[in-house]
Amino acid sequence: MIPYSLLDLSPIVEGGDAGQAMRNSLATLASLFPGRIDLGLGRAPGTDQSTARALRRSATQDTADAFPQDVEELQAYFDDPRPGQRLRAVPGAGLKVPLWLLGSSLFSAQLSAAMGLPFAFASHFAPGFMRQAVDMYRKTFQPSAQLSKPHVMLGLNVFAADTDAQARRLFSSLQQQFLALVRGSPGFRPPVDNIELMWTETEATHIRRSLACSVVGGPEGVRNGLRAFIEDLQPDELMLTAQIHDHEARLRSFEIAAQAMRAVESTARITI
Repeated sequence: MIPYSLLDLSPIVEGGDAGQAMRNSLATLASLFPGRIDLGLGRAPGTDQSTARALRRSATQDTADAFPQDVEELQAYFDDPRPGQRLRAVPGAGLKVPLWLLGSSLFSAQLSAAMGLPFAFASHFAPGFMRQAVDMYRKTFQPSAQLSKPHVMLGLNVFAADTDAQARRLFSSLQQQFLALVRGSPGFRPPVDNIELMWTETEATHIRRSLACSVVGGPEGVRNGLRAFIEDLQPDELMLTAQIHDHEARLRSFEIAAQAMRAVESTARITI
């Protein structure tokens, strides 16, 4: 079950004309689909540096330093208008679009806890600080008007197929994608039979560490992997990703994952 759409619009918090246009688009979606839209915010631009500079509010200001103030400003746009408020978002005012903070380090964990916001961690590609960040968030959480208790979403790669061997082959596309990033030639490639022939030991170690939060296998292996991940980390929600080159194989992977989650949900309270 997917109860809403979580939009990762990290660059728009930086403001400027592009940011205003994206805020308007988000507000329009929230007006058309009440209760179906959440907004995920992160400090990282989610793009290359040239595009990031074009989206900045100021050519000299480090927008990451202003991130907490930008989040508060965005909250105000979606809140009920206050007497004397000079700027009012139309559409937007009064929609109270739920905000999430996204992160792969401790900063967003601390900020989301202090602001009483739900927290989504990018464990599907940067799990290094996952446990520390989630623990810090839960221990220091301050209730807010939006949220009364901590709420954690974790990213998890799930590559499922009818056999373990097929799943491992599908997973090689994501491994190649990370290898391409390491080598400075980004791209998404079809799967290969033996990824071990393509990378050095150093590259393999780095990529395995980055993709540690991955469940790869047939139906039984995926079911066991999901259950183990949930029991270990106790997330409130999971965001499952599958960078699978072939569309039909990707659909089949999500079908198997959904079946596995239904089995797991009988013993765990979790939303995907």
